[in-house]
Amino acid sequence: MKPLQFTVPVTAEKTIMVQEDKVPHFYPHLHKHKEAQLVWIVKGQGTLIADNTMHLFEPGDIFLIAPNQAHVFKGSESDMAVATHDTIHTISVFYDPNGNLSKLLELPELVQLNGFLKEYKGGFKLDPAYFRLVSQKIKLLKEASHMDQLFHFLSLLRIFCKMNPRPQSLSSVPTYEKTGEREGVRMEHIYNYIMLHYHRDVTLEEVAAEAHMTSQAFCRYFKKHTGVTFVTFLNQMRISEACKQLTVGKYNSISSVAYNSGFNSITNFNRVFKSIAGTSPKEYLDKYKKNLA
Repeated sequence: MKPLQFTVPVTAEKTIMVQEDKVPHFYPHLHKHKEAQLVWIVKGQGTLIADNTMHLFEPGDIFLIAPNQAHVFKGSESDMAVATHDTIHTISVFYDPNGNLSKLLELPELVQLNGFLKEYKGGFKLDPAYFRLVSQKIKLLKEASHMDQLFHFLSLLRIFCKMNPRPQSLSSVPTYEKTGEREGVRMEHIYNYIMLHYHRDVTLEEVAAEAHMTSQAFCRYFKKHTGVTFVTFLNQMRISEACKQLTVGKYNSISSVAYNSGFNSITNFNRVFKSIAGTSPKEYLDKYKKNLA
């Protein structure tokens, strides 16, 4: 999907910018910016869409959004229903690896850091084992200024380079880089429509009509701009919601999770869940509880 271009308010005097937000809702539009964004979810939960993939998030999660990577954080419906001025609390570190930092990172002593930044063009989610170390560095970055801030930032990158095992990218390289801004607005409209209606029996014909296309034209268009079929994306969205319901614990049974996520058959739900999550819903829940313990 082609995202809307977003401008991060940075100043010429700063190479690293730290921004703390306490707001009722996340920024609602699929967007991108030339800066990389390291974001710590202090408060809030929901689903992160990065390019054409989805990831659940909760307090304590830290993500690296790569430069020009399309993304949007969608808060949970339960949070949105009772939102206050600080329902969402995040701390973000913005930096442009192709800006002022580029010459510094070209130094032979920093070749490993530079290689790491180039490797993760799809961003990544931080392993919880590194949360304490990285969150402390983010706090130091937030309080520091000038030279000290740059030192802390390089120390943060050094932590990333030493991570073992290496983190998994949030997504592959996007497929929509050459798409115009007009198409970006159109894709965002389609995307938001699916987000609003995935919990019911939404059909291909219905979404195609919303996009003012025939079903055949819409299938080609959607696959071209997202890299996946409409049915695949819809199923990913539904399984993402199902995983969220299972981990939050607010459900009566696995069958109720299936129906609340848009499936009209428990058999189909189990099949799709295993194909996307790699396990059955019960195994997924058991593994989550074990990790939590």
